[in-house]
Amino acid sequence: MASTTTLCDLPDVILSTICALVTDSRARNSLSLVSHKFLALERSTRSHLTLRGNARDLHLLPGCFRSISHLDLSFLSPWGHSLLTSLPVDHQPLLALRLHLCFPSVDALTVYSRSPTSLELLLPQWPRIRHVKLIRWHQRPSQIPQGDDFVPIFEHCGLLESLDLSAFYHWTEDLPPVLQRYADVAARLTRLDILTASFSEGYKSSEIVDITKACPNLRDFRVACTFDPRYFEFVGDETLSAVSANCPKLTLLHMVDTASLASPRAVLGDEAGDSAITAATLMEVFSALPHLEELVLDVGKNVKLSGVALEALNTKCKKLRSLKLGQFQGVCSAADWRKFDGVALCGGLLSLSLKNSADLSDMGLVAIGRGCCKLSKFEIQGCENVTVKGLRTMVSLLRKTLTDVRISCCKNLDATASLKAVEPIYDRIKKLHIDCVWSGSEEEGGERVETSETNDDNDDGDDDDHERSQKRCKYSTDDVNGFSSEDRVWEKLEYLSLWISAGEFLTPLPMTGLDDCPNLEEIRIKIEGDCRDRRRPSEPELGLSCLALYPKLSKMQLDCGDTIGFALTAPRMQMDLSLWERFFLTGIGNLSLSELDYWPPQDRDVNQRSLSLPGAGLLQECLTLRKLFIHGTAHEHFMNFLLRIPNLRDVQLREDYYPAPENDMSTEMRVGSCSRFEDQLNSRIIID
Repeated sequence: MASTTTLCDLPDVILSTICALVTDSRARNSLSLVSHKFLALERSTRSHLTLRGNARDLHLLPGCFRSISHLDLSFLSPWGHSLLTSLPVDHQPLLALRLHLCFPSVDALTVYSRSPTSLELLLPQWPRIRHVKLIRWHQRPSQIPQGDDFVPIFEHCGLLESLDLSAFYHWTEDLPPVLQRYADVAARLTRLDILTASFSEGYKSSEIVDITKACPNLRDFRVACTFDPRYFEFVGDETLSAVSANCPKLTLLHMVDTASLASPRAVLGDEAGDSAITAATLMEVFSALPHLEELVLDVGKNVKLSGVALEALNTKCKKLRSLKLGQFQGVCSAADWRKFDGVALCGGLLSLSLKNSADLSDMGLVAIGRGCCKLSKFEIQGCENVTVKGLRTMVSLLRKTLTDVRISCCKNLDATASLKAVEPIYDRIKKLHIDCVWSGSEEEGGERVETSETNDDNDDGDDDDHERSQKRCKYSTDDVNGFSSEDRVWEKLEYLSLWISAGEFLTPLPMTGLDDCPNLEEIRIKIEGDCRDRRRPSEPELGLSCLALYPKLSKMQLDCGDTIGFALTAPRMQMDLSLWERFFLTGIGNLSLSELDYWPPQDRDVNQRSLSLPGAGLLQECLTLRKLFIHGTAHEHFMNFLLRIPNLRDVQLREDYYPAPENDMSTEMRVGSCSRFEDQLNSRIIID
């Protein structure tokens, strides 16, 4: 009888390689259930691990992941509390040692560091750590001496290569003295990320010079700073020259103005004023950085006549593949259609982002499409002179390569026009962002929604495809979307990002031609605006129900964090945040989501971003959810609503906005409340 060869008969070396190539956590967990051999191989080859659960249960740490090199402790709950300091003092060193015994091979650590005490206990356990990422959204404790947030890192991590402070609120004056004090460790750094979004002014010119002088071997440098000449120690020509001279090995450089981080969608134009950066200095910087592969300069102030400097990128930085420019003027004049100029000469670019280039025209876009013929990602924001014709021509020129497009804040490119512009690559595009700005008034949008709903109610049994076709034909005859009545199947679209103003509706989205996206898996919706001056919308819901058209949609990020309103009481004829939250979330239960990240709206006057009673009630209708992150606070009895979701396994409250509440209010989720909820969540039997 012939024997059957199975996968288990392969040599262990080959099986280990196969296991190591599987990166998805759930796929690896399923793989480990095949046999004891597969279980052992999966555990021995896993290199990345994110711990969830409560810090009080660290004694239950698994001891089978001996090969973990990247350990993330920032998701432990209660989130935002110091990892070990909430435990009895005599238990803290023992639990730190327990972490070392369970994960002896860690060389990359991520941790929420509310105070340096946790780092003092953890870092000595792994003296060979090379990568550290700190997270803190709470205010910096004023009693901590200058630099003490970083001293434990440089004292205990002599082999440090990468330091990520992009999500760590700190004082800018803390870092330079520590780098100078530990000069030998600083000289080993190859990556430093201080592009911290919570800064009001960012790093000063002298601080950036000191940092780059202390870290001459940096290859990856990201920094939030101020380019405004009205501010003391702003970043100008001298600072840029110093960065390029001090760190000649840079392959990645991001320098972003804090005003751009605070208001990323602001369209300033000529009102922004001029920066102190000249084209001559830019050419000098590009000449000093020949290894540059990725460059971001989001200045926030106008850089005039930049085209000449950008032409130097083609000859001085031949390895450049990704470029993002903010507030640069003259990036491509296209004065002569037979010759390329400005950024159009950078033919090696794979990714290009242009923000607030007020003089960019359709001819400039066409020139970029002809010159940068390898682009796979293109983003345009705040360019008011660009029209559908120019962008559509550019997209057509890049049809063979372009798969990722982002269009926002362009006056002539609303949702309909944006989709018409990317129509030439509708069958190839994988990622897309558009602004949900509809042609016509809000009332007209409401009438369209009511009409389509009436048609649905009177339908006598036509299938979904026929129904969608009828809707598309109806709206195309009104010249609403610019698409013809023939089918448009966005076959490869996997990710869709939308921006919508508070009080507007999402319902018209499928009518614009985006109704047939068979492989759309993830969607991000950003809702932004001040609701305090708005009356009650004409429709009872935003329109999330319309997303049920997408059969594979399983992940959603619904960000209402920049939606501002009244937390408690609102004036007559206006709504408070709880009613707005009902408006935003109504219909979400009709979607088959497995993962949801939700940012509740907020009242900035009291620094409150909290889940309301209507919000909790609507979230409990998402019966397919397995993972739910609420980026804010919540009452304990509101959280108990979520226990009715049968397969929900991973729930977390994350106050990841600055400043995070220092002390939980008496009626909000507290440590004890969080622990009780987790106990109930974990005690359920979930069929997996």
